[in-house]
Amino acid sequence: MKRDIVPYLVRRFLRFDRDQPFIFLSALLAFIGITLGVMVLMIAMALMNGFDYEFKKKLTVMNYPLTILPRFYGGVNEELLTTLTTEFPDLKFSPYVLSPVIARNGSQLEGGYLFGVNFKDEASVNAVLKAALEKAVPERFDVVVGKTLMDNFNLAEGERLTYIFTQMEPGGLGVAPKIKRFTISGSFDSGLTAYDKAYSYTTLESLQKVMHLPANQYDGIHIHSDAPHSDILRLKEKLPFSVTIKGWWEDNVNFFAALEMEKTSLFIVLMLIILIASVNIISSLLMTVMNRRSEIALLISLGASPRAVKKVFLYLGIVIGIGGILAGSLLGFTGIWVLGTFEIITLPEHVYPTSTLPVRFEWADYLMTVAGGLLIVLLSSWYPAKKASEVDVLTVLRNE
Repeated sequence: MKRDIVPYLVRRFLRFDRDQPFIFLSALLAFIGITLGVMVLMIAMALMNGFDYEFKKKLTVMNYPLTILPRFYGGVNEELLTTLTTEFPDLKFSPYVLSPVIARNGSQLEGGYLFGVNFKDEASVNAVLKAALEKAVPERFDVVVGKTLMDNFNLAEGERLTYIFTQMEPGGLGVAPKIKRFTISGSFDSGLTAYDKAYSYTTLESLQKVMHLPANQYDGIHIHSDAPHSDILRLKEKLPFSVTIKGWWEDNVNFFAALEMEKTSLFIVLMLIILIASVNIISSLLMTVMNRRSEIALLISLGASPRAVKKVFLYLGIVIGIGGILAGSLLGFTGIWVLGTFEIITLPEHVYPTSTLPVRFEWADYLMTVAGGLLIVLLSSWYPAKKASEVDVLTVLRNE
């Protein structure tokens, strides 16, 4: 068979046949199904990646990329901070002291944590707090609270907020918790309600005075790093045994494992759309084989090899499948661009880390989608092509 007969027959079999319209309709449904499957899969993966990225970004800021903690009292001190600052000039450090507290305003109570920090250092490791400090830098016994806490307590900047400390101090006939009123100098909005209610920040000196802590002792050191997974290894080599270091991901392993499992499950479920659409490829090709049995037998009798016949029908399925994948990719890219450019859907800020629909395209997911689609198309086209190459020439020509 001449080489140009294969594409000619592929084009011929793809045309609409007035006598057999269901064959063309089945091929069209296969094309549409694969198109929709690829488009939905691309958009769904982009949305999953977007939410994953937003959660990681928020958690990285509020949990900090890296944190140094003491193994025992006195492990984190000014000497350690000076050593780290000197040996790792590419990293940013912010020492802190921490106390569990209960915020009280009238009869309203809310548990949380009060951080004592050097605001200049803390702004270099915490972008959310840095934005809150643009209006004014807190002074002694000032506090910066989360927007959610301010809204829940119906407070405004300049008002006083009472903190009840868990540390006890001697009273008249026993012990009583420490109580101190702070002036609200500003608020921050991380986009995560849990952090905005629980975290508050005051000056390092203020909290050390309330807690009766020495000026050169800290509860930990927050570290900003652009590559925390590699920097944690560098730091471990230099840290003394008196302290330990942890990455932000160590407190969120289960959460991100659940997100990854959800993403994998969604990919498998949506890939089934393409698999279902491929059934139409099989039925369309099988109907074409049955309808063209006499032509196939005639071609073989004129010298066409079974391999060439198989190639015709294999190409026929591949053309339908690749056409659907390309059309689905075009629609998928368009959908991702539209969702990422225009605020079509608004999300509740108190539930999600962003008020707009996050979209993040990744080439790895797209290549997996295309590879999975091509594999399904090839497997769907192989069986009908095989049956076409096995047509019994003598039986067909004798009967037809």
